[in-house]
Formats: sequence, structure tokens, C-alpha cells
Amino acid sequence: MRSLYIALLLLPLAACSWVDLTKEGKTVTQVSKVPTSCKRLGSTTSATRSTLASIERDSEKVGVELSTLARNAAARMGGDTITAESGINDKGEQVFGVYRCGQ
Repeated sequence: MRSLYIALLLLPLAACSWVDLTKEGKTVTQVSKVPTSCKRLGSTTSATRSTLASIERDSEKVGVELSTLARNAAARMGGDTITAESGINDKGEQVFGVYRCGQ
């Protein structure tokens, strides 16, 4: 009974997002297909918790966090565009390609 009580208390936290988009990250766009005029700078692997105390987190929230982390990383790399190169794995990780498409 105690573990059920704890799980019910933690359930709202499973939907929370703790990742903030930086000022620089806001300049990075996520696209599904990168234009041919873009220069590939490399890749970044984003990781976040997909579970909290054995409770699955909302998959949409996890995806948003991973994208936010990738946009922040791309900005640090000098990129302005990212695209997902993998799906989200069971460890809460996703690989993104980083590109410079602007001038």
C-alpha cells in the first residue's frame, strides 16, 4: 500500500519538464529534412529520464526535452538546424544531426 501511495505522489512529476531552452538554443530550428545547402557540423546525443521511480514519463514530454537539449547543444557547436537521426531508445536517448544552414 505504501508503494502505491508513493507512486501516486510521483505521478504528476512524471509529466514535468526540467529542461530549459537557452537564448542561443532558440535560434536553432528542428526540421524533418535538411536542405542540401546546409553544412553538416556533426551530431549530438541527447539524454533525459524516460522513467521516474519506475513510472513511464509522458513520451511527448521526453521528446520535447530531447529536442530542447539538442537545440542547446547545436547552438554551442555553431549550428542553426537539427534533425533527428534516430528514434528515442529505451534509455531516453536520441541522436540528432547538427547543421549550419544560414549565413
